[in-house]
Amino acid sequence: MEGWDPNTKSTLTQIPLLTTKAGPRDGAAWTQRLKEEYKALIAYTQMNKSNDNDWFRISAANPEGTRWTGKCWYIHNLLKHEFDLQFDIPITYPATAPELELPQLDGKTQKMYRGGKICLTVHFKPLWAKNCPRFGIAHALCLGLAPWLAAEIPILVDSGMVKHKDDAASSAES
Repeated sequence: MEGWDPNTKSTLTQIPLLTTKAGPRDGAAWTQRLKEEYKALIAYTQMNKSNDNDWFRISAANPEGTRWTGKCWYIHNLLKHEFDLQFDIPITYPATAPELELPQLDGKTQKMYRGGKICLTVHFKPLWAKNCPRFGIAHALCLGLAPWLAAEIPILVDSGMVKHKDDAASSAES
């Protein structure tokens, strides 16, 4: 955590670390891992809300906890830009981080792969590998998606690639 800003350090230290090294094929151990994932996500969400920094909602889209969907948003120029968020838990999880997808932004930035998967290879993947299995979904959102949104959304909005929903609605009416 050397070289990180104090706010990121503080946030990260408040997200519980996970202890169960299990993936979707590991039966009861995976169920235990999911419980730890939920605890970390709840703690992260509560911390964000108490700091007036609420920026995502996600939930498992299937009973196995291998597909997750939700919304994330970023405030830029006092406007809330909201995006669908989805990802699958890889079979090799937690050794492999989930690939976070924002399908609405597919093809709008070079820092994205096909299907709207955000680029996390250079900065986040080595950090994930170093902290496996202690990192989970909440850590991927905190250290992967949050900085990506902060870096990319202002550029996409300022370049006109992303329009606020009210701007898009008013231009459609004209």
